[in-house]
Amino acid sequence: MSMKRTNVYADPEDLAIIKEAAKRRGISEAEIIRQGIHLAAMANRVWDEPLFSRTFEGPGRTPSKAEVRDTVADAVRREVGSGSGTAA
Repeated sequence: MSMKRTNVYADPEDLAIIKEAAKRRGISEAEIIRQGIHLAAMANRVWDEPLFSRTFEGPGRTPSKAEVRDTVADAVRREVGSGSGTAA
């Protein structure tokens, strides 16, 4: 992966903590800073589509406990009947 150099100002206390952590973990201070930059980038990323952008067909209401149980039981029976799964 190609890297690009940049300069930032950091609190001396934060840098001291990073220095101690790098020594303790046996990695470079730069690697810890790169990990922090990656976490900050991912926390502020804007995704192309919403997490729940797809819709699914259904009855338009929350299924009852019995309906969920029956649907799961039917799926297990189909899976076991096809021979591709294991019985519980």
